[in-house]
Amino acid sequence: MLLLIFTTLFGVLLNAGDALQIQCYQCEEMKQNDCSTPEYIVNCTVNVQDMCQKEVLVKPDGIHYRKSCASSGACLISSSGYQQFCTGKVNSVCISCCNTPLCNGPRRKRPTPSAATSNRPSLFLFLTFLLLPLLPVT
Repeated sequence: MLLLIFTTLFGVLLNAGDALQIQCYQCEEMKQNDCSTPEYIVNCTVNVQDMCQKEVLVKPDGIHYRKSCASSGACLISSSGYQQFCTGKVNSVCISCCNTPLCNGPRRKRPTPSAATSNRPSLFLFLTFLLLPLLPVT
């Protein structure tokens, strides 16, 4: 019985962050300005829009940007469908998808491996050692 309680508690704590709302930059047809400033940040719809999308359009008058929240299915289909048009030349369209907060903004330096690791294994170890003495000995 205690083992059942432990696994249930662990599952709830492990999945607690999965339903968080992602934030993305959102704008339509911005020319020359890639709309990566705080006034363009929006909260995406929880459990529906789980990705950020970025479109870069090269037009005769310059580079235009579209950014938005998206569902993973729709974004991945769009980005793969436009792959052949992503040339960097005039009339080029490049669509990319990402799933971390504000990832459709300006490019950043890659995080160091230690900063990119998850803290979930340490949570698991902490709970294991905390609850292990409570389990009955058979």
